[in-house]
Amino acid sequence: MSDVSASLPADLKAAEADALEALLQALRNGEGLRWSVTWRFEGLRVMPVGIRLMHALRDAGLDPLIAWSDAGAAALAQRDAPELADVCCSLNDLKRGKFADGRERCLLAMAPQPSDYEEFESVCDLWSGPVVMLNGRLEDAAVGIGNVARTRRKGFVSTWQVAYWLQPLAQGALQRQWPDAWWVFRQDADGHRGVTSFEVRPEPEAIEAALYGDNAELQRQMGAMDRFLNDLSN
Repeated sequence: MSDVSASLPADLKAAEADALEALLQALRNGEGLRWSVTWRFEGLRVMPVGIRLMHALRDAGLDPLIAWSDAGAAALAQRDAPELADVCCSLNDLKRGKFADGRERCLLAMAPQPSDYEEFESVCDLWSGPVVMLNGRLEDAAVGIGNVARTRRKGFVSTWQVAYWLQPLAQGALQRQWPDAWWVFRQDADGHRGVTSFEVRPEPEAIEAALYGDNAELQRQMGAMDRFLNDLSN
């Protein structure tokens, strides 16, 4: 199914504007306090994106704090954006009680990774205001399947909702802009076209079926062969 209203942003600036619109709608009208914004762009420098988002949230009337995974990243952000130094910190700072009297404020968490899982979960458990996770990754491929992975998915991971997601694919893109559905876009000769929507984030097999139709299995096999040949050459 396709929808002429479904469209992709032309560049990162437009993607940031779309993400801000979706996030503000989610914070003001959505249910729950934990929202994620994700741009799956190769080589994306997340620090300047996060700083711009902080300014945009301020301009929208919010009073956000920004937290980084470690003290080094927080120090770099304070150097690059001195105007935000008084609202910039690390996750460990928050865990140790910094801004304890401001936990009802919006918290922008910058790119937490699986190694930050326990610390980030502890901070979020303390927080009473909304938390926005920018380009975070809570699930660890090294954990894979098993009791730990299942516990995490049923627990902390399941408390997050997607305000915005944009992921380039080999022959298209995957996008979600709250409150709209997830859309798979196919790259045709005349540009990207929305071909199928999903109420929840689609699995890889569903994305392949949307992009390739009856040729999805062949494309999967060719992709596996390409990865095998690439591994042999490295």
